[in-house]
Amino acid sequence: MMLLIRALRDCRGATAIEYGLIAALIAVAAIGAMSRLGTKLNTTFNAVSANMK
Repeated sequence: MMLLIRALRDCRGATAIEYGLIAALIAVAAIGAMSRLGTKLNTTFNAVSANMK
């Protein structure tokens, strides 16, 4: 019983999970932004290449 009460009072695990979720959210947002930027850069470079011919 004491072990269960001690485990419920310990917040370190919850904090680590919260930081992990925040890091995952930032990673997903960064991947989405970079993907969109890569598509736009590809379109721009293709347009420049077509105009140089």
